[in-house]
Amino acid sequence: MDRRQLFSRLARGALNNVSFNDLVDLVQGFGFRLVRISGSHHIFAHQDIAELINLQSVRGQAKPYQIRHLLRLVERYNLRLEELEEEE
Repeated sequence: MDRRQLFSRLARGALNNVSFNDLVDLVQGFGFRLVRISGSHHIFAHQDIAELINLQSVRGQAKPYQIRHLLRLVERYNLRLEELEEEE
């Protein structure tokens, strides 16, 4: 799913049935980078934010409380989506 479409959907409160892979792409679009994987936990960090984001896949879906955590960080730190680079 397109990052902007997904973010718009999440901002409206539709937090269920979100693909884990789509959420990982969105998190990376906000400038977070995967720093480690510990079991099912994917830990992301942002160079300008002290807080980490922990994401887990449950049968390919993201957990709603983890999506809410991302949304709070986006709002608190006024994060913006990075533009996707065009592939040649």
